[in-house]
Amino acid sequence: MSNLKIMGPALPDMPWEERPAGSKEVMWRYSANPIIGRDALSTSNSVFNSAVVPFKKGKYNYAGVFRCDDTNRRMRIHAGFPVDGIDWDIREEDFRLVGGDAEISEWVYGYDPRVAQIGDKYYVTWCNGYHGPTIGVAWTEDFETFHQLENAFIPFNRNGVLFPRKIGGKFAMLSRPSDNGHTAFGDIFYSESPDMEFWGRHRHVMSPAAFEVSAWQCMKIGAGPVPIETSEGWLLFYHGVLRSCNGYVYAFGSALLDLNEPWKVTARSGPYLISPRETYECTGDVPNVTFPCAALHDSATGRVAVYYGCADTVTGLAFGYIPEIIEFTKQNSIL
Repeated sequence: MSNLKIMGPALPDMPWEERPAGSKEVMWRYSANPIIGRDALSTSNSVFNSAVVPFKKGKYNYAGVFRCDDTNRRMRIHAGFPVDGIDWDIREEDFRLVGGDAEISEWVYGYDPRVAQIGDKYYVTWCNGYHGPTIGVAWTEDFETFHQLENAFIPFNRNGVLFPRKIGGKFAMLSRPSDNGHTAFGDIFYSESPDMEFWGRHRHVMSPAAFEVSAWQCMKIGAGPVPIETSEGWLLFYHGVLRSCNGYVYAFGSALLDLNEPWKVTARSGPYLISPRETYECTGDVPNVTFPCAALHDSATGRVAVYYGCADTVTGLAFGYIPEIIEFTKQNSIL
């Protein structure tokens, strides 16, 4: 794919490890996984399903927001910073929301954040507790103070993921309508907003696959990291769930969305990219989970590093090359 164009910044110093010798995997795990342990904070029970972006702050080159369930087993979000994207200094205090309407600003719970840079602001979306799960939205310029906006949708909704630029002059978001429990269903939808407050023009993106076609994604699916813009379309990593004899199994794969009409899927992987295999993915508070929430990519080399939650307990990294992932998605498409 010599003519492939990948949008975004050059990140020559992004976290990276080459494919192991002899491996034929399209994506491979970091040999030092997990990169963030469950006890990264003095009060943490687990640290996982977290979001990362390039961000320069003193000695730090990246910033992120992290799902940190505490030892009361309350779901909290904390900000953090690393030099290299691997060794994180996560703040002990919860991330600080300001400016929200009193009706929605009282914290109930929050989890599974994503971060998208749009212009000079960094927008955080997360599953926000307000009479059930919905999509919270806030923006920051320094990862110290987060300005809360209105919730994007009414309950119940999860996996709100913003696109990194406006589409047709509108902010754009993927989400997964759900229920108030361990949702046994779930399709991905697309929505637009003129102002990051009022969301509409909802469009269906894709449904779970048929069991006999691609079983790892046959029960429910949800968007993962912020989509990556390429000349082949938006590259979307997404999770899928299989209801097995041993409970739910979360894996992730890839899809390509039309650049101008992202609710139109042009390719979708049948095989998964990453599925629970290692001990830290198969054993933890929720066994058999690999859940992607963030990706760093270097537009110059096509390298990508995906941050993913492991067994709802710790955080791992997986690597790949965007051209190879796109080719894999197209060659193994179930459309």
